[in-house]
Amino acid sequence: MHEHIASPAKKQVYVSRMFATIAPRYDFVTALLSYGQDQRWKRKLVALTDVQPHHQVLDLACGTGDITFLLAQRLGGDGRVTGVDIVPAMVELARSKASAETQAGFEVGDICGLAYADASFDRITAGYAVRNVPDIPRLLSEVSRLLKPGGRFLSLDFGKPQGEVYRKAYLGYLSLTGSALGWLLHRDPDVYRYIPESIKYYPGQGGVKTLMEAAGFVDCSVVNFLGGAIAINAGTRT
Repeated sequence: MHEHIASPAKKQVYVSRMFATIAPRYDFVTALLSYGQDQRWKRKLVALTDVQPHHQVLDLACGTGDITFLLAQRLGGDGRVTGVDIVPAMVELARSKASAETQAGFEVGDICGLAYADASFDRITAGYAVRNVPDIPRLLSEVSRLLKPGGRFLSLDFGKPQGEVYRKAYLGYLSLTGSALGWLLHRDPDVYRYIPESIKYYPGQGGVKTLMEAAGFVDCSVVNFLGGAIAINAGTRT
C-alpha cells in the first residue's frame, strides 16, 4: 500500500481499484467512521457554495452522489449539477438513487482531465477527492480551467490536526477502526486503513490552501471540524 500511495504513477490505479471494491459498502462505512457526522459536513459544504438556481455545478469524485443531490436541491430553471467519478460502480450507485425530476446527472471520468469546455461551471465541489489524486496541482489547474471567472471551488476532506498528540490519536483511531472494518467486510485490513495512510502523504488543509493560492485562487479559506480532523478548503477563481 505504501508503495502505491507514494507513487503518482501507481496511486490512481490503486485508489480506483480500492473504491470499486468498497462501493457497495461506501455509504455505510462513511457514516460509521464519522459517527453520522458526515452528512452534516456535506450540508455545510453545500451551504458555503452559495449555489444559485441558474448555476452550472460540477461535483468531483461524487461517489454515490450525496453532495451532488444536496446541490441539486438548490437549483432551478436552467441550473444543473453533474457528478463525476472515475469508478463506474460508484456512478452506477449514484444513478440508481436519482429520480427523474432531479437536476443532476452522473458521468464516469478522470477528474484531473475532463472533456468539458473552459469556463463551463459556476461552482465546483469535491468530497474526499483532493487527498486521493496523484497530482494535486494538476487537479487545481483543471478546476481553474473549468470554472468561470469568479467561480468558487470547495473541497471537503480529512485534515491534519496541528496538535501532535491529537493527530497521532486520530490517525491511530482511523488505522485501528479501518483495519477492523476492512477485515470484517472484505477480509482485507488495508481497504480502509488506506485513509490514515493517505493522510500522512497529504499536505492537509493548510498545504491545500497554499497550493490553491499558488494556482491563482483568491479569497482562500479553511473551515475546520473536530479540531482540524475534517476540513473544508474554499477559494475563488480570478
